Amino acid sequence: MLMSVIADRLKNVSISASAAMTQRARELAAKGIKVVSLSSGEPDFPTPAHAIEAAHAAALAGDTKYPPMDGTPALKSAIIRKFKRDNNLDYDASQIVVSGGGKQVIFNAMLATCNPGDEVVIPTPSWVSYADIVKFAGGVPVAVPCREQTGFKLRPEDLEAAITPRTKWLFLNFPNNPTGAACSRAEMAAIADVMLRHPNVWIMTDDIYEHLVYDDFQFCTIAEVEPRLYDRVLTMNGVSKAYAMTGWRLGFCAGSKEMISAISNVNGQNGGGIATLTQAAATAALDGPQDLLRERAAIYKTRRDFVLDKLSEVEGLRCHRPEGAFYIYPNISGLIGKTSRGGRKIETDVDFVMGLVEEHHVATVQGAAYGMSPFFRISYATSMEKLGEGCARIAQFCKEMR
Repeated sequence: MLMSVIADRLKNVSISASAAMTQRARELAAKGIKVVSLSSGEPDFPTPAHAIEAAHAAALAGDTKYPPMDGTPALKSAIIRKFKRDNNLDYDASQIVVSGGGKQVIFNAMLATCNPGDEVVIPTPSWVSYADIVKFAGGVPVAVPCREQTGFKLRPEDLEAAITPRTKWLFLNFPNNPTGAACSRAEMAAIADVMLRHPNVWIMTDDIYEHLVYDDFQFCTIAEVEPRLYDRVLTMNGVSKAYAMTGWRLGFCAGSKEMISAISNVNGQNGGGIATLTQAAATAALDGPQDLLRERAAIYKTRRDFVLDKLSEVEGLRCHRPEGAFYIYPNISGLIGKTSRGGRKIETDVDFVMGLVEEHHVATVQGAAYGMSPFFRISYATSMEKLGEGCARIAQFCKEMR
């Protein structure tokens, strides 16, 4: 019998649950079933026209050769201006690296820094890929629960208790995927106070939902709140969510020269420079008119409020009001133990989302994928028509349970 060709490092790395549910929705749609997909965290807005025009102009001008490994000078300059404008953070070109999406930034950073057994503290619920990327790099993810009762925020005392001599990194993602929770300046300062007591722990802050905040909430990032942490914070962002450029695949980060050099080294081995046309488009998006960010955030807020109003009427569901991102994370504890009309016993949130997609054809993602149950994630980055239909089907699915 031949030995398996698959590397051991993949044994504990799972397929993204949101990607799996999106694929299931596509399979049902291929059979002619009308599926309402609320599983994908992808804006339904178009890429800004000026960004597309910049890519087109770059192509016509012959900007189609190999790009610099860490980003074009024009894009890095735009990123420097973005960090100063939005976050009051000063970086130079040697402190910036561009990658193929925010996920690659995180992946490259972990490969560049994690030794076997290094621990990475991850506030949970968390994006499905964080823990798997850490495992892939040989690290050990350490989940720190952020409870619904405290608004899914990271409590300083819980963070303090999770840090050990083996801790290499702390991940921060506020506004958060999947809960939409965000940290105020005071809450971020309390986290920073803990980190000041642990000078050997680095901080990765995933600020991809920075511009998607509501109700006059003011976004802040930890290196801005506590400048004494500046040298050991890797601030990651991108153009995918705010500018609706998911398919362009571009993320970027800023940090110490030593860290950026290491990440750039990994970048050069697993991908190389990012497509020149994508970089031209991202430069235009970052330097162009920013009014669309507020306009789109206002639309997301309307959608958030609509979904909250509809689901608050559903017996068995309880919804936290998110400060940002474009997700709602309903608690389904009131439905555990019931049976759906189709005969499915709801013992877990996995049972719930599978029953929902199979019986009422609404695709969502189970809370277990994000490390906290019994919840499920809804993305409201879609039209009001789909949200209305989706909420109605969810309500009917829950109403039919006995």
